[in-house]
Amino acid sequence: MTNTIEEILHTDAIFIIGSNTTENHPVIGATMKQALRNNGTKLVVADPRRIELADYADVYLQIKPGTNIALLNGIMNVIIEKGLQDREFIEKNTENYEELEEIVKDYTPEKVAEICDVKAEDIIKAATIYGEADKAGIFYAMGITQHTTGTDGVMSISNLALLTGNLGKESAGVNPLRGQNNVQGSSDMAALPSDYPGYQKVFKEEVAEKFEKAWEVNLSRKVGLTVAEMLDAAEKGDIRTMYIMGENPMVSDPDINHVKKALESLDFLVVQDIFFSETCELADVILPAASFAEKDGTFTNTERRVQRVRKAIEPVGKSKPDWQIIMEVMNLLGYDKKYSHPSEIMDEIASLTPQYGGIDYVRLEDKDGLQWPCPTKDHPGTKYLHGTAIARGKGLFVPAKYKESAELPDREYPYIFTTGRILYHYHTRTMTGRVEGLNKQVPEAYVEIDEVTANKLDIKDGDKVRLTSRRGSIEVGAKITDIISEGVLFMPFHFAEAAANYLTNPALDPIAKIPEFKVAAVKLEKID
Repeated sequence: MTNTIEEILHTDAIFIIGSNTTENHPVIGATMKQALRNNGTKLVVADPRRIELADYADVYLQIKPGTNIALLNGIMNVIIEKGLQDREFIEKNTENYEELEEIVKDYTPEKVAEICDVKAEDIIKAATIYGEADKAGIFYAMGITQHTTGTDGVMSISNLALLTGNLGKESAGVNPLRGQNNVQGSSDMAALPSDYPGYQKVFKEEVAEKFEKAWEVNLSRKVGLTVAEMLDAAEKGDIRTMYIMGENPMVSDPDINHVKKALESLDFLVVQDIFFSETCELADVILPAASFAEKDGTFTNTERRVQRVRKAIEPVGKSKPDWQIIMEVMNLLGYDKKYSHPSEIMDEIASLTPQYGGIDYVRLEDKDGLQWPCPTKDHPGTKYLHGTAIARGKGLFVPAKYKESAELPDREYPYIFTTGRILYHYHTRTMTGRVEGLNKQVPEAYVEIDEVTANKLDIKDGDKVRLTSRRGSIEVGAKITDIISEGVLFMPFHFAEAAANYLTNPALDPIAKIPEFKVAAVKLEKID
């Protein structure tokens, strides 16, 4: 997030797109409700499902899955036509505006309404609310990114913020909501194939030399593979060994039949996790890891805030903290670097990572933690980004044209299938599936079906149905609802027993290599 959660309380307008915020990020969702109640904040929601916050919205746009970019271009078209763009900000702080203007002029409200299956007047109203607000924040999640056009979707959000001068100011910004508690920290610490910690690129000579000197090893300048590319390579035999840590791809990755085939093609699979998962079933070696309550460390949350995690109990059984397992494996492989406490690792991170340069465990004793960038020991941390200047010098408009999803409904597979998360379960239920109270709330998988489609197929609430895509088939209970559009089917992906990802499309965004979880074509049948 460019801005902080607390700043939401004082924003003039909130634009939520591709995020079921109250269910997936309940603390942030509650903060948004406070802003609406106490500050008179305006709210625009765009989502294929009528999520809870749609009931609070000044405008709700129930867009067709996969049409985010068309909608964003349409909103920008209206803002420019109405003269609501921040001309002074654009002139001083951006470049390539003319190309944006040229592309979005074709995305009239009427044209976009037809693409997105919404009303043109609602697009105009949404654009006016966002464009007229002095401080407007955009909040998005995987409803934007999990498409073959996900990178273009993110760029389009950036374009909208730049167009209205909503970067580098308090209570505004571009705010991606991270899906798990330390996803931001994992990314910061180089869980990306092109980066060293702090997003320092592996192919830059000066960066590689810095890390080589610190670690006293020779390092490759070659960018690695993403998860999807690794699985493809495993199936082909190009990757023979895989080490999976805290992840359950046998439920969470698209086209599970392909995932299973890829993992079974390996010579050797190691899985490191706190509980036995579906992926553990295929492992040659399982390394039991300690949970958050059994170790010291840090989490970096969605607003870039680094916070201490303190050990409450000793590790259960033979489990060990992740850092200790990795260190011991590393030592056995011949790299003889030893740490006695994770604070030493944080000190090393600070010495090599500019954004974390001023962060150590002594400073993190403060209960609020520190937000990066925090480059020096006397730096207070950064509340919101780009406040002094945009990081790259000038904000770059990167306009994108709307492209259809990789797989669309046809005669054989006539329905759009989309996936997401729900409040009561977390990721693949490795943890929440063991909690009796949560299982009572939502004990099993279901597929949401609109009332018109259900009537056509004589499907009643609770009936068993079969969903089939070009990749697989599952059987699941039906949940008849009025919160989705006709011909759209929604399913939470958490449940291994009827895993939605047997159906999803592994087609990738060409830049970020993110699979298109949010749009697949399926057929639906009632099981007698």
